[in-house]
Amino acid sequence: MAVLSLSTASLQHSTFPALNHISSLVNFVTSSRNRFCQTRVASSHSNPKILKSNRRSRHGQSLSPYDTDNDDEDDWFSDDGFGDVKISKADRKRLKLKSKGQDKKTGISSESRFSNLSKELDLDERCFPLLDYLSTFGLKESHFVQMYERHLPSLQINIESAKERLEYLLSIGVKHKDIRKIILRQPQVLEYTVENNLKSHVSFLHSLGIPESRIGQIITATPSLFSYSVEKSLKPTVKYLQDEIGIQEKDISKVVQLSPQILVQRIDSTWNARLSFLSKELGAPRQSIVKMVTKHPQILHYSIEAGLLSRIHFLRSIGMRNADILKVLTSLTQVFSLSLEGNLKPKYMYLVNELRNEVHSLTKYPMYLSLSLDQRIRPRHRFLVSLKKAPKGPFPLSSFVPTDECFCQQWAGTSLDKYLDFRQKLLLKDFANKYERQ
Repeated sequence: MAVLSLSTASLQHSTFPALNHISSLVNFVTSSRNRFCQTRVASSHSNPKILKSNRRSRHGQSLSPYDTDNDDEDDWFSDDGFGDVKISKADRKRLKLKSKGQDKKTGISSESRFSNLSKELDLDERCFPLLDYLSTFGLKESHFVQMYERHLPSLQINIESAKERLEYLLSIGVKHKDIRKIILRQPQVLEYTVENNLKSHVSFLHSLGIPESRIGQIITATPSLFSYSVEKSLKPTVKYLQDEIGIQEKDISKVVQLSPQILVQRIDSTWNARLSFLSKELGAPRQSIVKMVTKHPQILHYSIEAGLLSRIHFLRSIGMRNADILKVLTSLTQVFSLSLEGNLKPKYMYLVNELRNEVHSLTKYPMYLSLSLDQRIRPRHRFLVSLKKAPKGPFPLSSFVPTDECFCQQWAGTSLDKYLDFRQKLLLKDFANKYERQ
C-alpha cells in the first residue's frame, strides 16, 4: 500500500508539474488578497530632497525606506521570568542596573552592539540610548545609516525628547509599526516639539474636519506635513483649493483624506492648466470639474498628455461622445488612474465580446471599469452561464455591483461557498493557461 501511494504521488507530480505550480500560485494569491482586502491611503513622500528611491550609502548599499520587516519585541526583564523565586528589592535594583544599557533580546550592551556603527559614522556614545529606543520600533543599523546621511541632527536628539514626540504620535492614532516608516521618510520628526509643532499641526487637521480616527493615517501618509508652516503654507493651500479650484469648504476634509499629499505639494499654474484643459477638451462646466477634483484630487498632478488626454482618446475610440465621456469621468474620475493596456482595454473587449453589451451601457454603469476582470467580472459571468441562469441578450452589468453574498442570493440562487469554489477553480484554470503559453 505504501509503495502504491508513493507511486501515485510521484505520478501526479511528474505528470502535472505545471498544475501543481499554478495551484500554489493561486493559494498564494488568495491568501494575499485576504490579508490586503482593506483600502488604505496611498503613501508617497512629497519632498524628493529628503527621500530618493535610488539613494545609496557611501559604501554602495541600497537605501530603502520602505523596508517592512517586523521584529517581535520580547520583554527581557519581566517579573514573570522569575516564577516563584523571591528577590529582594535591593537585588532587583542591582539586576536592573546590570541590565541597563543592554539589548533586551540578546543582553549585549549598547557599546558592543553599536561599536561598528559608531566607528563607521563617527557617532558619539551618547547617541546609543536613542538608537536603543528607536530599535524598539524596528529600526536597524542600515536605517541609522540612512538617517545619518539624510539628516544627522536626528541622531543627536535627547532620548527623553524623542520619547515624548513619538509617544505623542502614538497617542493620536499613529500605529506602532508605522513609526519606523515616518522616521525614515521624515527623520526631522524627532526634532519637532510637541507643544510648538506637532499639536498645532494636528489642531489644523482637526479644523478641516478630519475625524480623530483618520489623523494617524494622514500623518503616516504625509509625515513631511510637520515641516510646513501652518499659517504660511498649509492654510494658504487650503484657501487656494477653495478660492481658485472651487472646492467647497465642507468637501476639504474629504479631499485631504483622499490625497493628504495635496497639502504639501507646490501650488503652481499647472493646477489650473489641467482644469482649463478638461473644460476645453470636453466642454465640461466648472461644476463638473470641481466634482472630479473632489472625488479624485490626484488629477491635479496627472500629466495632461500621458494621463488625461490618453484616457479621453481611448473613450472616444470606443464610440463615446464628449457628453458620455463627461458623464463617466464625473461619476468615476479614477478612470484617469487606470492602465490602458492592463485594465481599460481588456475590460472593454470583454464587455462587447463576452457580455454582448454596447459601449453606451458604461454611461449607466461606469463602475464596471473599476471592478476586477479576473476577480469579479469574469467569475460572476461564467458562474451564471454554468448555472444556465445568464439572461439572453446583453448580460446585466448590475449583477457585478453587489457583494459576493448578495450576488449569490439575488442572481445565482446558490451558496456563497459554491461560488467561491467555482471562482478559485476558474482562477486556477486561467493561471494554467497563461503558464502554458509562456
